[in-house]
Amino acid sequence: MKTKPLTLAIVLVAVLLLAVVLNPSPERHRARIKETIGERSPVSRLLGLGSLAAFATSCHSLGVASYTTAGDRTLSFGVLGMVFVTQ
Repeated sequence: MKTKPLTLAIVLVAVLLLAVVLNPSPERHRARIKETIGERSPVSRLLGLGSLAAFATSCHSLGVASYTTAGDRTLSFGVLGMVFVTQ
C-alpha cells in the first residue's frame, strides 16, 4: 500500500515538470491572439487588428502557466502548450 502515495507523488511531479516545459511562449500567445481575432472577424483580419492587439500585449509567466494582458484585460492564458483566447 505504500507504493500508491509514491506513485501519486511521481505522477504529480511529472505533470508539473511537463507543465513547466510546455508553458507557452509570448510569441505563441501573440500568434494565437492574432489567429483568433482573424477568425472572429474577416474585417479585423483585413485591417490587421489581430496583429495590433497581439503587439500591445504583455505576457506573464507563472512557471506552469502563462497569460497575456492588454491594459487591465486578460487576453489569453496558456498551459501545457495550449493557448486559449478570452473574449
